[in-house]
Amino acid sequence: MKLLDVVATLEDVPGAHLAKGQVGTIVDELDGELVLVEFADLGGVAYAIEPLPVHTLIELRHAQAMAT
Repeated sequence: MKLLDVVATLEDVPGAHLAKGQVGTIVDELDGELVLVEFADLGGVAYAIEPLPVHTLIELRHAQAMAT
């Protein structure tokens, strides 16, 4: 995953009041295993900015994947 990827949580994050499936954007790469994700409402107002392990996220895609 990389900067500005749209991601969703694969599990609840109770400490940040985030539920499984909430959608956010990667806004910083902290290290190889940890990224900073901003969660915002449909109006663009951020309600959480959390450092999360990459393995707890799934990248969301809006285009068809290319065959390899």
